[in-house]
Amino acid sequence: MDRGLVALVTGGNRGIGLEVCRQLAARGSTVVLASRDIEKGRRAAATIADGPGRVLVWQLDVTSPGDVERARARTEQELGLLDALVNNAAILYDTWQRVTDADLDQARSAFETNVLGAWRMVLAFFPPLRRSAHPRVVKRLQRIRIAGLHEERCTDNVSKVALNALTRMLAAELRRDRVLVNSVCPGWVATEMGGSGGRPVKDGAAGIVWAATLPDDGPTGQFLRDGRPLPW
Repeated sequence: MDRGLVALVTGGNRGIGLEVCRQLAARGSTVVLASRDIEKGRRAAATIADGPGRVLVWQLDVTSPGDVERARARTEQELGLLDALVNNAAILYDTWQRVTDADLDQARSAFETNVLGAWRMVLAFFPPLRRSAHPRVVKRLQRIRIAGLHEERCTDNVSKVALNALTRMLAAELRRDRVLVNSVCPGWVATEMGGSGGRPVKDGAAGIVWAATLPDDGPTGQFLRDGRPLPW
């Protein structure tokens, strides 16, 4: 079902998001590489080899209702529908904070992108998703390390819990509209944020592409890695 797919990937200008764009385009999809910084998005898109698909670069900050609305309107006007929404944009990998001394201003900023940004995108893009015969919503989400749940990355971990809950609730509500909604953990990946030593970026992105191109009888409301459920 991925041939001719129309997909939008937030935070598509680097790392896993860029690789998801690359893999979807290689399958013949029309991919909107959404980047908060349009010039970074254009430079990233230039690294994607010409192939059967096409890559469009749009400016989009998921914390900006105006940006989101403009992207939704543009999707409907230029593309007509959306088959796959990949919520990849995220910030604040806070290894320095504990829950008892967290900076709540930083926490609010992180939640605005990581949780409310993803939620805002689903709400805005529901109309073009409904026009798809096979609508999919995917959120990239690292698995919480149990040892670190109460000790490290407090904002990061709390936002992950919120996103997992949001995934389950959206999946339940949107099932009647045929929208499959899943969170995907790419694992430890050798990106700018993940550092060296992780698995290749293409392997981490492959699970996200798999979830974006699921058949109609595929899973929904799940937390997955490499196509298999994970406890969270």
